[in-house]
Amino acid sequence: MTHIPRHAEILKLLSLLRSVSVGDFSQKLDVSEVTIRKDLTQLEEMGCLIRTRGGARIAEDIRFLKAIEVRQHEHIEAKQSIARKARELVQEGETIYLDAGSTCLLLAKELKDTNLRVVTNSIDVMVLLGECPEISLISLGGSYRKEAGSFIGPMAIEALRPLNIETCFLGTTGFSARGVFSSQNLIESQLKQKVIEVSKRRVVLADSTKFGREAFSIFARAGDVDVLISDKDFTHEKDLKAFGLEVIISDDQSDNFSRQGVRR
Repeated sequence: MTHIPRHAEILKLLSLLRSVSVGDFSQKLDVSEVTIRKDLTQLEEMGCLIRTRGGARIAEDIRFLKAIEVRQHEHIEAKQSIARKARELVQEGETIYLDAGSTCLLLAKELKDTNLRVVTNSIDVMVLLGECPEISLISLGGSYRKEAGSFIGPMAIEALRPLNIETCFLGTTGFSARGVFSSQNLIESQLKQKVIEVSKRRVVLADSTKFGREAFSIFARAGDVDVLISDKDFTHEKDLKAFGLEVIISDDQSDNFSRQGVRR
């Protein structure tokens, strides 16, 4: 998370207490309030916390945080299957958004030879698609979040305001049978919410292991998302359909999939 010992202590305190004042930080860590304020500013820019009047509150639950390098090697077959199915929803010439995350990165690989405009906050997607001649790439600025390889924060949100996105593809840390989607980082969730707002069609890519997980910050509910794409081990389509969410189940073995009224 951070290589500065005092920063790690600040995040440990926030993880336990959720919200801490500058004065309490100063007393517990035995440093000046000026130093604490500088630390809080740096950690906010990293997406680790949110400044409040007189202190800070936690932005993510660091106990369950996994780096993008780890997630890229988890459940790889299911994620590849989801990415290939998601590719079928993309049409030539569209403007799409690709979220930061391992499954969205696999979708980017499927799109390398497609004529598209791609908006992204993912540094891995930028590197992958940056030299593709058929792709016009628009990157969001903002604060760099190392654990996710992404740019987040007010600058990234502001960069989205003038854009019209036809389809966004978002990742999620967890989702429920009621169609509630959540992320580990509150600032990241704020960016996802803005992406949803400026997109005509909203698609979430989530392998079946994400089902039933409740992460730190909710970024969408069933009415905010049009389509969920998951793998063949996901068996709760009926639960989500009851909340108006459309579901695609990828199944590379038979090349058949369950589809309920997906809008094009």
